[in-house]
Amino acid sequence: MLWDMDGTLVDTEPYWIETEYEMAARYAATWSREHALNLVGNDLLASGRYIREHMGIDRSPEQIVEELLDGVVARVERAVPWCPGARELLAALAEAQIPCALVTMSYQRFVAPILASLPPGTFATVVTGDAVANGKPHPEPYLTAAARLGVRPADCVAIEDSNTGARSAESAGCTVLVVPNHVTVEPGERRVFRETLTGIRVPDLPLLP
Repeated sequence: MLWDMDGTLVDTEPYWIETEYEMAARYAATWSREHALNLVGNDLLASGRYIREHMGIDRSPEQIVEELLDGVVARVERAVPWCPGARELLAALAEAQIPCALVTMSYQRFVAPILASLPPGTFATVVTGDAVANGKPHPEPYLTAAARLGVRPADCVAIEDSNTGARSAESAGCTVLVVPNHVTVEPGERRVFRETLTGIRVPDLPLLP
């Protein structure tokens, strides 16, 4: 199993959006929810470039990303907002000895406090946005995760909540279990939709087309 993080494992998108609005206020810039939702699932440097352009602030994409991370990490350290059913499914997968990988475009310093809230070894490997040359929607993150697990992407189910992430997993050859959260996700040949992870059992997963 290959897991996205933001909006799939943890509902941190509101944390990112709050931090973006804080940044806009700090630099006397303007921002909108439409802009915020355009960033869901994106590579962080791509988001940094988007913010630089649309907020019109004199900060490099790298500086923008670090400022965003400062705000979001502080929020996660206060409270991890788990998505419904996510921890239960992770526990069931661990009990069934099915290896899982975390595939996120967030950076390691943001991922660390979330991993610290889970049992050790929950994820056999973690692929972060600062560890790949090409972020989602490029297939590299999911190809990297499958290779580290020693399995074919075609034998993997990826769990995603965004079009960007679904495209990444789909183009890598995975079946995609889509659980939409803050954005609408388009149908696709390799995409299976569920409203929530709550109630999904391990025996259900191989039946996904």
